[in-house]
Amino acid sequence: METLKNAFDFSDFPRSDLVVAGVLALALAAFPFLSPSSFAMATMIQFFMFSIYGMGWNTIGGYGGQVDLGKAQYVGIGAYTTAVMLIRWDIPFWVSMPVGMCLSVMWSFIIGYPLFRLKGHYFAIATIATSLVLKDLFEVWDFVGAARGLEISPIKYHPPDFLRLIFRDDIYYYYIIFAFFLAGIVYINWFRKSRLGFQLRSIKDNEEVARSLGINVHWAKIKTYAIATAFVSVAGSFHACYIKNIEPEDTMSLDISILIALMAMLGGAGSLWGPIIGAGILIPLKSYLKEWLGARAGLVGIDLIIYALIIMVISAKEPRGIWGIVERVRRRKRRR
Repeated sequence: METLKNAFDFSDFPRSDLVVAGVLALALAAFPFLSPSSFAMATMIQFFMFSIYGMGWNTIGGYGGQVDLGKAQYVGIGAYTTAVMLIRWDIPFWVSMPVGMCLSVMWSFIIGYPLFRLKGHYFAIATIATSLVLKDLFEVWDFVGAARGLEISPIKYHPPDFLRLIFRDDIYYYYIIFAFFLAGIVYINWFRKSRLGFQLRSIKDNEEVARSLGINVHWAKIKTYAIATAFVSVAGSFHACYIKNIEPEDTMSLDISILIALMAMLGGAGSLWGPIIGAGILIPLKSYLKEWLGARAGLVGIDLIIYALIIMVISAKEPRGIWGIVERVRRRKRRR
């Protein structure tokens, strides 16, 4: 009961933050009824997915200070588990999603134990290596379609199919991922106030001091890495049913891992709202700039340059991201 109370306790935030969050939540709930285009709906669904990815990354990267650049491998494990189980054995999403999450967590324990013996940029490079190795294995593994990938055919299902998560209309996908998004916020709110959350902050500040306080640093990192992995895997399973056509390059590329990390760092790593803010900026920016500029002659890639410049400017101004800028402005107002 106390755990549940902590999860829904947002009293440490200013009332203005909660009002803004409440208004935005209502706006997001009403968004499909505002007659948006299919492109806008797809962008919002991508926003929710990458917010969940970012929340997961934030547990180990933000609160724990471990820069993980290999999260795409868990997107792939979740997506492929759901796709394979649905295509080959007709197993519903609500069964395959937990299975994919368990497989992802098992893999995170297997590679996490040696990985967390490393520190700093060595750890970041090692996470990239494990992700790329797994991607290469999937590209030659015939059971999962090798480099061709797998395709979920919606024709043989009578929509809407809530068991298998096969729909013709994006509105169903929108509200399901929106529910996952809200559940993720509640969980991270509990996590940041949990014993493990406080341990991670101590580890991030000074590992030696944390050890002297009796914290098992290595085990705390591994547990948090598993939590981050579970978040990413759940959204990866949803990705398989939503996209319906998955391949290693689409789900396990280095670009996805870097984008997940960049969003959390841009919004504010180590804060509840940071990954959401980062996804709210980068995903629409990436989608619309690519749509407006990327297809024009001579402008291919300029969308990447623009949002890369935004990230560099904000990072130079405040290393803690946009949420750090918000907190700095608040402190100045209080002093006045």
